[in-house]
Amino acid sequence: MHPNPAFRHDDRTLHTRLIGEVGFGMAFLTTPDGPRVAHMPLVLRANGRIGFHLARGNALTRHLDGANALILVNGPDGYVSPRWYADAGQVPTWNYVALECEGTVRRLDRDGLIDVLAALSAKNEARLEGAAWTMDKVPPAALSRLLDAIVGFEMDVAAWRPTFKLSQNKPAGERARVADGLDQAGSTALAALMRALVSGED
Repeated sequence: MHPNPAFRHDDRTLHTRLIGEVGFGMAFLTTPDGPRVAHMPLVLRANGRIGFHLARGNALTRHLDGANALILVNGPDGYVSPRWYADAGQVPTWNYVALECEGTVRRLDRDGLIDVLAALSAKNEARLEGAAWTMDKVPPAALSRLLDAIVGFEMDVAAWRPTFKLSQNKPAGERARVADGLDQAGSTALAALMRALVSGED
């Protein structure tokens, strides 16, 4: 989390929307073998927890149950060039969106794992055209083997630590120029967030 409080956005709806739209993150934990990270798809559960799964052989899998861990979700990011400012006394920086979630992780049973997988596939299949894929299309024996190879988890989030670094520390005119520059550089999602979340603020 960025130390500048100007870059915090404490809207929980926005945080959960970021998880839902990005749908992918990293789990961090210090283990007896040293610090480890795992990359995994994420899904918000009905109880407000974050569901995910890892390969059974992942370096984190055997350490996560009952642990206090950190999940990081990265949103859009982009380089900000000093040439976009009217003020010549500026230097390069990087605008970005990131969310850290800290909390206790628990291992799910087989039914919980299936629920997480079904929710993940349903959410992502809904973004595609055509008939959605569902788990019942996999032969039962093959599905059972696949389920044996992964482990489901969910995090009960105790702390949400967001960073929405979107040039809030700059005047409105400079923010508008940065958003235009990001658009031209291809960072359109970041530019849109700048306009939606901080345009008009001073």
